[in-house]
Amino acid sequence: MDLQKLTLAVCNIAKRAGSYIADECEKFSFNVVERKHAHDYVSYVDKGSEQLIVAALRELLPEAGFITEEGSAGHDSQQLLWVIDPLDGTTNFIHHYAPYAVSIALIQGHEILLGVVYEICAAECYYAWKDGGAYMNGERIHVSHHAIDDALLCLQLPYNSEAYKPVAKHFIDTFYGRCASIRMNGSAAMSLCYVAAGRLDGYAEQYIGQWDFMAGALLVQEAGGTVTDYTGDADFTYGNSVIATNGLIQQDILFATSDANHSD
Repeated sequence: MDLQKLTLAVCNIAKRAGSYIADECEKFSFNVVERKHAHDYVSYVDKGSEQLIVAALRELLPEAGFITEEGSAGHDSQQLLWVIDPLDGTTNFIHHYAPYAVSIALIQGHEILLGVVYEICAAECYYAWKDGGAYMNGERIHVSHHAIDDALLCLQLPYNSEAYKPVAKHFIDTFYGRCASIRMNGSAAMSLCYVAAGRLDGYAEQYIGQWDFMAGALLVQEAGGTVTDYTGDADFTYGNSVIATNGLIQQDILFATSDANHSD
């Protein structure tokens, strides 16, 4: 399998889905939004994007199965699986607030083979394949070299608010005033891409799906960063938590996670 060639083909698919989402944004109304759970939204745009992506990927790699956020396709015993978030940052999208993105990864077992994230508002395509480096719009990207005192962190707030609130409070108590600043941008995929590109120095979130983080995690790794789950395990692919950093501040965030869990 030529992973580089396959990755570039997936970039084109992600851009097509992004174009569809951008067109729909022009006429989108909050009245058509559905609620999956409290404050967890979906619309016909998420579903339409997923259908477009699944159809294109089936033509590209017929032997692969699917893990998709909106459940339009599945898998049986396939070794290769596409992991798709057709619109990461739906809440941002329905409020016309950047960023929001298309995220596509290909995995085999616990190994991520390629990842593509297309940020629609800025027309930025982030992509990586295993052992091939990480790129944005054709340019190689790398993580930063900031220590925690100069770090710009992204500490997202997942929908599972009651379970995560103590951890979020502990993170803010730990890092507010200690690091450069803290951001929350509403897209797990883009948070990971920004770590890969050196715009952010670290990101942490729990209670998220594989489609949220799979592509972006590979980008961070291929850009020279470190990715684990909240326990520090490097095998994060089938979990629901991610810490991604430039590597220099990984232990700082892991210690905060450990302290928060211990305090519970």
